[in-house]
Amino acid sequence: MPSTQRLKMKVGGGEEDGFLTKGRPHQGDKLKMDERSATVSLLLLFCLGSVTPAPANILDVCASCHVNATCVDKYDHSGKVCNCKYGFVGNGRTFCQDKDECQIGATKICGQHTTCHNTYGSYYCTCLTGYIASNYLPVFIPNDGTHCQDIDECRVAGLCGEGGQCRNLDGTFDCRCQLGYRVHNGTEPFRPQKNQASCQVVDCGQPTFRENIVLLSATGTTFGSVATFECDEGFLWKSGNKASACGADGLWRGLTIICEVIDCGSPPTFAHSHVEWNGSSRVGTEVLYQCNFGYRNIGKSNVFTCTAAGQWEGVTVLCQEITCGPPKTLPHSTLLWDRSTGPGSVVQYECVDGYYQEGGDNISTCLTSGEWANISLNCKAKCGPVPFLAHSEVVWHNTSVVLHHCVKGYRSWSGSNVSTCSSSGVWHAATLSCIEVKQPINQLLVLNEKCLQWRAEKDEGAIEMYKVIYIGSREYERGFLDKRKQFVNSMEDWVQICLSLLPATNYSVSITALLAGFTATVAINTTLTVPAVPELHYREFETPVPTLRLHRSPSTLDTISLYQVFVLPIEGVLAFNCSCPVNGKPPSKSDSSQGHIVAQMRISRLGAEMNFTVGDGLSYGGFYNAPLRKGKNYYVILRAVSQWKNDLKSSCVLWAKVRGTSYVIMISSLCAAALIGLIVLAVLLGWTYTWFLKRR
Repeated sequence: MPSTQRLKMKVGGGEEDGFLTKGRPHQGDKLKMDERSATVSLLLLFCLGSVTPAPANILDVCASCHVNATCVDKYDHSGKVCNCKYGFVGNGRTFCQDKDECQIGATKICGQHTTCHNTYGSYYCTCLTGYIASNYLPVFIPNDGTHCQDIDECRVAGLCGEGGQCRNLDGTFDCRCQLGYRVHNGTEPFRPQKNQASCQVVDCGQPTFRENIVLLSATGTTFGSVATFECDEGFLWKSGNKASACGADGLWRGLTIICEVIDCGSPPTFAHSHVEWNGSSRVGTEVLYQCNFGYRNIGKSNVFTCTAAGQWEGVTVLCQEITCGPPKTLPHSTLLWDRSTGPGSVVQYECVDGYYQEGGDNISTCLTSGEWANISLNCKAKCGPVPFLAHSEVVWHNTSVVLHHCVKGYRSWSGSNVSTCSSSGVWHAATLSCIEVKQPINQLLVLNEKCLQWRAEKDEGAIEMYKVIYIGSREYERGFLDKRKQFVNSMEDWVQICLSLLPATNYSVSITALLAGFTATVAINTTLTVPAVPELHYREFETPVPTLRLHRSPSTLDTISLYQVFVLPIEGVLAFNCSCPVNGKPPSKSDSSQGHIVAQMRISRLGAEMNFTVGDGLSYGGFYNAPLRKGKNYYVILRAVSQWKNDLKSSCVLWAKVRGTSYVIMISSLCAAALIGLIVLAVLLGWTYTWFLKRR
């Protein structure tokens, strides 16, 4: 009997166990033909019946065959002979020992870049590091053309790090730095995992510049950064380039600016004034004009500046004779004054009856600026200090009335906000009560990606109405938009609400306390879920090109990205796991002995109905739909795949079973032909026997 291998196949989340015949290279095909010939011979003997029974004393050669041998007909049909099975050597009867196929070398038996592994009665091959089998399986036997091919490590984005450029080599790879980057902690070429080297962007440091110029702006200090300069204050650009660039060699280059000094000459003069000046006439120098004693400047400014144009710029200085005019009046006071308004004139203030001077200076003097000096006289009513209320402040008051207001963070709860000073000099204090203001929505939490919980800050027993609006979008589906809202009334201190959020969606949720007029927002990103198992009818077919049908609802609410169709030979070496992603190129047109993907279809290109013909020889999504081999039985599996960013999930369902052309039918046809031949022979023999009797 051929050796068997245990098969575990996951289908639609379940598992089925079975045994599959392990493939044999070289003489296995011949052995199968011999077994078929033997089967035909046995059927023919069955059809003929016991025409000539076998002699009882013939030696049963097959009974003496070794356990690792098979009994076959000799080539001259003179009897039976015992031959060791494939993978064994010996005389077929007394011994059949394991043949070590690997002893001739891995390269000769498995091919280039391989390692050979001998097993009892067989062997298998694996690829060296940096190579992968062309059938993308971890082990293989090269009888189907499988070989080890180089792995292009450079397909992995960012393998060489930022600024690195990957180069694929036979069985390996190396990295070099792009323009504007230098290798760090090593030399080129390098491998990040092996040499701990990396590429770092060239940094020129802070831009350098010479005297009389200043840095205006810089985009950075790394390769390609540009620094812009201008002439320093007091200098004018004459010629040259004002920009410098950070080069790949780590140096700033390109700055050729030339600046010349600027001179404004002597400043202008104005009547009744004198200047305070350091004598410089360079750009930026200021000249301060002061009016002579007894005069004041009525112009808008008294400063002139030397500009980059080489001129003094400013507003004309106008010095006018000083007069302070009438002094100001203060509440609850009288003044003593001689009516003079020139510089040095004095006014004395005194509080009226019913008020007293709390403190400060009560004398004001006419200044050279033409204004009366400020005084600090404060006449207070005899009621004393304004009453103090907790968490409040005074917003307005006069001699007898004070208005209070709650400070920020507190609100009025009860009582009057007015304090009054009675005629007896005693304050009737306000009764205002201020309580702390809290946000209506506090401690907002997201539970299980769909529920919201928050603490409601409100008056005890009050009912608050909340409006919840949530808007969902998907990065992988531009036309998708899930916008909904709902209302909740609650008098609880803790409020909880659960939303019907879709998977693999980015949501922005806003909660508005309508009575309080307060809104809080939160973001919820739901995870990718396993897609629903496709709903279809399982069918069995006798044809080698069956057409399968799938009816689906073209809904944008599901997360299915694509469908994949698998064809699995029932009799073969195969291990299938629905949850494992499949990466790699599709099988060649000559390879259909192993399980493989025959089609991949994007949901965006499908409608409500999908018809698919297995084995039509076309390509679907880059996968070859290879024709089914005659005489083979297959399972057809449909896999639904959901993919978002780096997350991928899938589910499978058994779609159909396809039965190939049976050899029993062919043998039955041979048996029928043999019966017809026997009938004709019997008729001929009967006719000959009758003719013989007549002749006698």
